Amino acid sequence: MCCSNYLEAAMIDNTMTGYRFARMRSTWGGVLVGIGMMAAVDEIVFHQLLAWHHFYDGSTTDVGLMADGLLHATEIIAIAAGFIMLLKLKHSQLLIKRRAVAGFFLGAGGFQLFDGIVNHKILRLHQIRYVDPILPYDIAWNVAALILLFTGIYLIRRT
Repeated sequence: MCCSNYLEAAMIDNTMTGYRFARMRSTWGGVLVGIGMMAAVDEIVFHQLLAWHHFYDGSTTDVGLMADGLLHATEIIAIAAGFIMLLKLKHSQLLIKRRAVAGFFLGAGGFQLFDGIVNHKILRLHQIRYVDPILPYDIAWNVAALILLFTGIYLIRRT
């Protein structure tokens, strides 16, 4: 649906409340899907296929697998919640696709950066890979996060 239709719908009651709601919900629906998808990529590629780490590596392999399972359950909830938000908006013709796409990149980049800084370095739940030197992996991880995040910021400013 075109932005002018959102404005027309919002101006029925002479407020921008409807348009602001659509913008906010479209963005947050995209953010949740982006967080969930990036968590899924991390969990599938780095935890399962490459077996570089688990979500929590400070204990036994069984605890690490349980932590991976909890991460997997959380990512599915985030993806489902985000898609439900977006589907409800689409059904009521309030979805702003550009905001949802921008939100996706913000969520994916935000998750990646949070994981790289907080989980890897501050909390030390796990490292990307247990090698020496780790610095090239940390740089690549966080630069990828910043590219996703800045893509989201760029797209959100264009909408």
